[in-house]
Amino acid sequence: MPWHAQLALDYSVESERTVARHTHNGPLRVLQSLYPEGDSICHNVLVHPPGGLVGGDTLDIRVHASRESHGLITTPGATRFYRSDGLAAVQNTHLLLDEEARLEWLPLETICYSGCIAENHVTLDLAPGAELLGWDITALGLHHANQPFVLGSVRQHIEFPGIWLERGTINASDIRLLDGPVGLNGQRCMGTLFFVCGTPLARERRQQALDCARTVIFNHPLKEMAGATSPHAQVVVVRVLASVVEPAMDLLRCVRSALRQTLWNKSASSPRIWSM
Repeated sequence: MPWHAQLALDYSVESERTVARHTHNGPLRVLQSLYPEGDSICHNVLVHPPGGLVGGDTLDIRVHASRESHGLITTPGATRFYRSDGLAAVQNTHLLLDEEARLEWLPLETICYSGCIAENHVTLDLAPGAELLGWDITALGLHHANQPFVLGSVRQHIEFPGIWLERGTINASDIRLLDGPVGLNGQRCMGTLFFVCGTPLARERRQQALDCARTVIFNHPLKEMAGATSPHAQVVVVRVLASVVEPAMDLLRCVRSALRQTLWNKSASSPRIWSM
């Protein structure tokens, strides 16, 4: 029987501390709030106990960061889209930020097993002055386990309405896309990091973000497979391709740390669960 789960996570500032409250329906949970950086930044781990999605499953995640709050969200492991018998498995994520709020959306990778029919939608909604640093990392098949992505499809959708839209479908049968030199060129992991703002970035700060990301890329082994661009004055994007997850994740973690220091004057603090 398909799982249908919803989670609503709300951040607010109370007595100069960012606090998190949540409600849920079905198998989605948020673990205890942690404050490794002090009261101003609330770290949370989002858990999906079943461990993956099959055809017909739907996860709806809504995160709301109220004025001047700062939340950080990650996951304890990969999101997994398993083989489907014909129905799509769908994850919908809506990230809503009020004025001057900050949010870091840093889930671990999504693994798309051969035979899956996967849809992953992320919608960003930012008020003036709000800023969001997030990523989406997707692996097609299991390279290390010799389980290639030879059947099924993956639809990716990241949208900042009216500002920026990334949307595409990868079919396992589309060999030209998967292996062609103007497609994935044989790579099976795709990563996108995005820094988006509710207010257009000043030219100097926008260039500062690009220079910061490009410096990290230049000094990384994946420098030939990555790049940074700014398709809109409110968006900075870093993209990377790799054969497997680990080097792509390493690059994006390095970029995230550098941008955090450069743009927010925050240390390169990482969620504790990443080191477990």
